[in-house]
Amino acid sequence: MTSTATLPAEAAAPPEQGRAPHARRFGLPVATCLVMGNIIGGGIFLLPASVAPFGTISLVAFAVLTAGAIALALVFGRLAERHPQTGGPYVYARAAFGDFAGFLAAWSYWITAWVSNAALAVAAVGYLTVLFPAAGEHKWSMCLAALAVQWLPALSNLAGTRYVGAVQVVATVLKFAPLLLVAVGGLFFFDPANLGPFRATEQSAAGAVSASAAILLFSYLGVESATVSAGEVRDPARNVGRATVLGTVGAATVYLLGTVAVFGLVAHDRLVSSTAPFTDAVNAMFGGTWGGTVVACAAVVSMLGALNGWTLLSAQTPYAAAKDGLFPKAFERKKRGVPVVGVVVTVALASALTVYNYTAGTQGVFESLVLITTFTATVPYLLATAAQIYFLLSGQRERVHPGRLARDGVLAALAFGFSMWLVAGSGYAAVYQGVLFLFAGVLVYAAMSARKHRAAVSPAE
Repeated sequence: MTSTATLPAEAAAPPEQGRAPHARRFGLPVATCLVMGNIIGGGIFLLPASVAPFGTISLVAFAVLTAGAIALALVFGRLAERHPQTGGPYVYARAAFGDFAGFLAAWSYWITAWVSNAALAVAAVGYLTVLFPAAGEHKWSMCLAALAVQWLPALSNLAGTRYVGAVQVVATVLKFAPLLLVAVGGLFFFDPANLGPFRATEQSAAGAVSASAAILLFSYLGVESATVSAGEVRDPARNVGRATVLGTVGAATVYLLGTVAVFGLVAHDRLVSSTAPFTDAVNAMFGGTWGGTVVACAAVVSMLGALNGWTLLSAQTPYAAAKDGLFPKAFERKKRGVPVVGVVVTVALASALTVYNYTAGTQGVFESLVLITTFTATVPYLLATAAQIYFLLSGQRERVHPGRLARDGVLAALAFGFSMWLVAGSGYAAVYQGVLFLFAGVLVYAAMSARKHRAAVSPAE
């Protein structure tokens, strides 16, 4: 096998060749909304409580993470100029390093998707217990609630894409309402006495920033959305990079304001143990519990909507890889426009991981799952940034302005270093579990490669 893979004809052709007239229907505004909407999922509803144990230094981590995410966004934009077709990190890794690297990017992205689904379900349970306190009385009742939250969106997906879209419209509206209420309105009720210590752990400042950033990366998953859908964006060489940066900055603004507001509305000692921080914040704003109950309803629906969309995305990733012969053919099977095998396998794996983590203990289940996604998400990020470095150093600089060469190299190096820093901040346990998931894919790749080899030599025999 050569060091670079042969891309499909679509990849080798100029952007406007070989495509239907409607293929690039997203302009810059829609592409920006796609990025922002995918980044702002359901995890933000629990993240303020997840990073509160580190103290307000986690706000510094937010700033560092935003800068790193923008560096990644700029690198993705440059790569989209070179390969303006759907696929994102998978396409870039495969173009630079061959099928195996492309498979690792797709495999790790798929793992990230379904582990994220498990994390979102756990986050939803925290708000579900506000509405139904009995659900939080025992770890097994919480586990069953988390499983129900995962399977309801799966059933919606299996019913067809028409229902998936309808759920998404309602969930998106309900998602932004409580976030904007707290992010903007909460600043008028801000009490500095609630902030707590700047550094609440015995870690060094650098260690605390790194550890909290590893958790917060979960909230930035989706920064690559425009590149994954680059083939559907009008003038991707121009718009993908801009949409990625604008969407990342917009999401970061909502996140930072919302987290600052929650920190100032809920006392630190209470926030550390909160399972529904935005509910607690709204209760502090208006008094009583009615406001928090409304927010809890909106948060649950929002996270169901996020699970609805990510379940479909989790199924589409192996579907695309299966069409390239890198995943089992069963994942190509579609019904009512939905890859049914991908949906069932994805939700089954997420359910098994949920049960395992609740069996290990209810404390820190969300954080444990989030840190696994931090490791697996950085694999395609590392491969994509390494691909950019490879393209620049090997002299493959087509479609790259000579005046930008040094700047592109610096951006790629910064994005690569940023991704490595996130891996280090994930902790040994998360890296251990993430590596096990990643290496399991090597066996799948071996089986798929053997099958392709047999298919290639059989006619000759």
